[in-house]
Amino acid sequence: MTLRIITLLLTALTMLGTTAQAAERESPNARQARQMFMQTWNRVFNEHGASLHYKVNVANVYKTEGTIWYKGKKSHYVSKNSLGWNDGTTAYITKEKKKIVEIYPAQSKKKGKYEDKFEFKPDNYTYSITNDKEGYLITVKAKKGVDGVKEARLILDRTTRDPKTIRIKVAFLWAKLQISNFKSGNVDDAIFTFPRNKYQDYKFIDKRE
Repeated sequence: MTLRIITLLLTALTMLGTTAQAAERESPNARQARQMFMQTWNRVFNEHGASLHYKVNVANVYKTEGTIWYKGKKSHYVSKNSLGWNDGTTAYITKEKKKIVEIYPAQSKKKGKYEDKFEFKPDNYTYSITNDKEGYLITVKAKKGVDGVKEARLILDRTTRDPKTIRIKVAFLWAKLQISNFKSGNVDDAIFTFPRNKYQDYKFIDKRE
């Protein structure tokens, strides 16, 4: 669940970048929001990778926190009860308490309870920027009649332009991702390789289709 939720929110950020790029007619405020967002987006998603500490809260129903490293389609995370590796081909998730390792295809089509509700489509949203006590607030709102994500709010650090908070609204529910210790670049590919030797006494469950 943890890896799918983090992938979901990072994908939402990626799609917000696509939405911003797709806008053709925009006010000076919207244009400023797009420019600032894309500068940050390019630091988050680049060929050298990035890392961050996260705290996730989905409508006060699901909460978790940990650290994630990602680079292209690869990722690795560490949370309280599990660890995950995705090398771009295969994903491994360890369940520490149960001493099991689940194996999935890297781009698994299996979705959790919330993931299928999060979908962005270019041109279905408008966006703007305002000053907030925590930094720059970029707000993205769905146009009339758009299903799925109704609103997204991103807080950028006023000095570094690092992402601090992402909140996404679907129907009446909010998912919140708090970000800290954000670092861009210098991510070694070795971190995405599953260390099988460390889990020889675990039960392996292959869930690849």
